[in-house]
Amino acid sequence: MKIFSNYQIIAQIFESSNSLVYRANRRHDNQPVILKVLKEDYPTPAELTRYKQEYEITRCLNIDGVIRAYDLQKYQNTLAIVLEDFGGESLDITLKYRKLSLPEFLAIAIKITKTLGEIHAANVIHKDINPANIVWNLKTDILKIIDFGISTVFTRENPIIKNPNILEGTLAYMSPEQTGRMNRVLEYTTDFYSLGATFYRILTGYLPFDTSDALELVHCHLAKQPLPPHELDPNIPKVVSNLIVKLLAKTAEERYQSAFGIAADLEECLRQFQICGEIADFPLAQQDFSDRLSIPQKLYGRDREIETLLSNFARIPEENSSEEQTRKCVEMILVSGYSGIGKSVLVQELYKPITARRGYFISGKFEQLQRNIPYSAIAAAFRSLIQQILAEDEAQLLEWRKKLLAAFGSNGQAIIDVIPEVQLIVGPQPPIQQLEPMEAQIRFNLVFQKFVRVFCQSSHPLVIFLDDLQWADAASLKSIELMLTDEQMKYLLLIAAYRDNEVSPTHPSILTLNRLEKEGVILNRITLAPLAAPQIAQLIADTLHSNIELVEPLAELIYRKTSGNPFFVNEFLKTIYQENLLKFDWQQRCWVWDIPQINALGITENVVDLLIDKLKKIPEAPQQALLLAACIGNRFDLKTLSIVCEKSLTDTFVDLLPAIQSGLIQPTSSLETTLNNPIDASLIILNYKFQHDRVQQAAYALIDDNHKQTVHLKIGRLLLASTLSDGQEENIFAIVDHLNKGKNLIASKAEKVHLSQLNLKAGYKAKESTAYTAAREYFISANKFFLEIYGKGKIIIKWL
Repeated sequence: MKIFSNYQIIAQIFESSNSLVYRANRRHDNQPVILKVLKEDYPTPAELTRYKQEYEITRCLNIDGVIRAYDLQKYQNTLAIVLEDFGGESLDITLKYRKLSLPEFLAIAIKITKTLGEIHAANVIHKDINPANIVWNLKTDILKIIDFGISTVFTRENPIIKNPNILEGTLAYMSPEQTGRMNRVLEYTTDFYSLGATFYRILTGYLPFDTSDALELVHCHLAKQPLPPHELDPNIPKVVSNLIVKLLAKTAEERYQSAFGIAADLEECLRQFQICGEIADFPLAQQDFSDRLSIPQKLYGRDREIETLLSNFARIPEENSSEEQTRKCVEMILVSGYSGIGKSVLVQELYKPITARRGYFISGKFEQLQRNIPYSAIAAAFRSLIQQILAEDEAQLLEWRKKLLAAFGSNGQAIIDVIPEVQLIVGPQPPIQQLEPMEAQIRFNLVFQKFVRVFCQSSHPLVIFLDDLQWADAASLKSIELMLTDEQMKYLLLIAAYRDNEVSPTHPSILTLNRLEKEGVILNRITLAPLAAPQIAQLIADTLHSNIELVEPLAELIYRKTSGNPFFVNEFLKTIYQENLLKFDWQQRCWVWDIPQINALGITENVVDLLIDKLKKIPEAPQQALLLAACIGNRFDLKTLSIVCEKSLTDTFVDLLPAIQSGLIQPTSSLETTLNNPIDASLIILNYKFQHDRVQQAAYALIDDNHKQTVHLKIGRLLLASTLSDGQEENIFAIVDHLNKGKNLIASKAEKVHLSQLNLKAGYKAKESTAYTAAREYFISANKFFLEIYGKGKIIIKWL
């Protein structure tokens, strides 16, 4: 089969759903090579990006145990990677016809582990360690790791919930945190879990969990313990079995913390077997040291709150249960506490039971700088649900379409006006009849309730989490009321978090909640207090793998500085680590610190000031990019930011890299290419969020108050200029909000007229969505500009 004129194909050696792999010879020098070709004639942009990423990362890893990448070539409409051929085959193939002896296993396990350690030392997380991606030449005993298509060069990632059918990686070997359904970020220890699953398969011949149901497999990774290998095969020494079980721990902090520690234990096992012919038990992980600061992500001091949360979810009735018939209304959980106290991570403890019930968890966040955008958090939550549903198979999608169309009747456009992505499931809907405001509100309320009910079923309950309720708009508060008072809604749990120190008894959110309580709605309240000193001492002891007595002076200092705020505690630890005041001493094999030096650093007792200092140390271009991003919102996209920065997508992405690596912002989407031709294209990430509100607040605070109006006006103008007329409606609220913040700097009469028209357009859009409070604000703004231009006595906009 002729693919390239420069290569002679010898044989096809592998075929997956995406790729064809050939063994070939390069014609000009007869060099053996592997050709990995995208299978489809017209591959998706994601597939092209993955090949580009695999080539770029592989060619940069100059490691003996990693396959070498020679070239990336275009073939017709697809791509091919030219790779080293050292005569090996994947362990996945080898295991089909050959069972490895214990010493063979230990020898190759040591090789795999050491290579993985070198990969991590090069700041790469593989994310897809499994037997198919480990190639071994039995004759030469050379072993190499391949396939870096979903690897990352970032030290931490924050996976999001996706449909299990579209998760990147090999699900049978995937760590719990990589599924996106665990309240943990993804770090290099994710590869240790996959390594444990790989060792399990090699030694026992079985996978840790054997099921073809994707969601059930995810739940197994989250909540079930695999049978220890020695119980499957009594010939497997118990200490080897324990080593694998440790690698397969559900939480990263319970696994090995370094490839060095894993290899040391494997080498001890091999040494004993070679000398004695057997392996005696010995304490594991005695040589497991790492100089990376890794703060445990488990929750400290929240046992009672977690129990309250889980018991509330457990009250959602099961199918055909007696409670199903008696439950009269939806319950709501209110989680309150200061910023950084851990409200969001507490709520994420529900991921495990939700997955067990095959339910859906969706979330949205209200934003301080975008309070005028109606339904912002609710629309964001349901957008994520639509994305999960769109990944289901055609038969399931058809069922959803039928259910939604039945719920909508002729009024589907009312929902599409608020959540445009719904149209991707149901298709275009007929225009809705124009009604008087009161009638339009009633119609929207009924359609919205029916829409939500579609997703709330006994077979898949729905949990909606709305963060920062203190910044909710009036339309969103009304929608919350609709969900909670709908007697036909049974399988829904609504959770809202808010900062109780930022609301008064007359705050709109509090008034709404009080009214609901009077109407008989069950509100379950969880108030999070700061961590106590002993809890902080335990966190620090766990972080530094030390005992509480040794860390107590450091813990007391941190408690005094942070007042027990978990986010501040984490940032404090990161700061003294980055300043080299907390470091790992390889001679003593322990962490060391100097209290007087830490005190002398003069770390502020205000977390925002600490973050401002951190931001100031970033180079100027990345710092400016972050400042502008803070003006856009807690979540922002690269296209908008590049417009605001007046730079290319690639240059703007490069500016953001220091902020990503330092954890100030987190990507919320995968790598993409900037051009249709991926060989010449750059790799970029389009979507981001700030690590925390406090980071956004710190970045925004760096902009001089007198300059903020100028920045917002500039952003508004650039967004307006770059948005085509047919796209203005979708972005109208963001554009108008920025321009309104800078309205005092507008001198041109023509621009004032245009801004008045834009406010009018935003008002009409809000009115169509029955967000009348927001509509009124936009109409008032439009009228003010109108009066400024034409003076009193002129026509007042009739919608006021």
